Amino acid sequence: MPEPIYLSSPDVGDLEEKFILEALHSGWIAPLGPQVDAFEAEMAQRIGVPYAVALSSGTAALHLALLSLGIGPGDVVVTSTMTFAATANAIVYTGAEPYFVDVLPETGNMDPEALERALKKLTSAGERVKAVIPVDLLGKAADYTALEPIIDKYGLTMVCDAAEALGAKHAGKPAGSFGKASILSFNGNKIITTSGGGMYLTHDKALADKVRYLATQARQPVVWYEHTDIGYNYRMSNLLAAMGRAQLLRLDSMIIRRRQFRAMYKEFFADVPGVSIFGAVDDENDNAWLTSIIVDPSVTGWTTEDLRLYLSKDNIEARPLWKPMHLQPVFKEARGEITGVAQQLFENGLTLPSGSGITEGDHDLIIERLQLFLSSNPNLRLG
Repeated sequence: MPEPIYLSSPDVGDLEEKFILEALHSGWIAPLGPQVDAFEAEMAQRIGVPYAVALSSGTAALHLALLSLGIGPGDVVVTSTMTFAATANAIVYTGAEPYFVDVLPETGNMDPEALERALKKLTSAGERVKAVIPVDLLGKAADYTALEPIIDKYGLTMVCDAAEALGAKHAGKPAGSFGKASILSFNGNKIITTSGGGMYLTHDKALADKVRYLATQARQPVVWYEHTDIGYNYRMSNLLAAMGRAQLLRLDSMIIRRRQFRAMYKEFFADVPGVSIFGAVDDENDNAWLTSIIVDPSVTGWTTEDLRLYLSKDNIEARPLWKPMHLQPVFKEARGEITGVAQQLFENGLTLPSGSGITEGDHDLIIERLQLFLSSNPNLRLG
């Protein structure tokens, strides 16, 4: 069987090795250090915010973003139902209640009209809504032009989950620069990786200081270990920050590579009735982290599961879009403003290999197998 082709494997090489070895030889191998300081400064400059805090994961960044705003038991935090579980989990960590809002069919990002209905309903009922967390899905920034006025209208705080969107933009502004705070993820499958890691971003110095304090076990600034608050061990390793700095230098070239794969899929499926590239309209500002297709089985004669299983025979990974949070067993009792769009995207969407590290040989094999699938499918309808 061929070597696996994953959706988005880490893309690392000589530059990352050079940076990590320099950090290793410096003696700074524990959390914090000069590489962390430099990574924070370079990321803040890239995003266009004054403050950045490097953390152990994007989940940790979101958890602390909410804690720093005083969110806790009895509060409601509204977020998109189409997201990775970490978004909802971070809300639950604080003791607050997640309230899920459905998404737009074109982008999978939060539906502004559904958000308006949700906030009107919750505030009219006297609920203690504290924040809204839009999610930048698969590297496409949410429509902040539409969302911000709604959130401001109800006097709420916006915290942006830009975990998947480093390098993307909306209205000329980088993802990660919106809201009271934003977070990024550098997990192994993200557009840049530090193996595991995340970043908290804000324009507010007091909030950045609070996050930094909580992330270092809430230690007081005295010689002995003094604690007046519950803290967390959430800071980033100096070694991993070194990798992040190298990856950040390569970010633009990796986005170009991913966009090349998106263009490849666009061309391939252009003449296949019933198949469209998810989020392809107005995607010039996306980072193209992952490319997905939406399939209409009534037109194609085959389903996304048919294609996924066919590709898996050759060790080519494909995966459905995020299963909506309101359909997850752990959140079966959660409330929300649900239109059914996210469920349709989950049932009919499939993500294809999109990583910048995919080789030309991988590229050829993927296209070959897609062609064979279409030509060998007895149910294929050609329009």
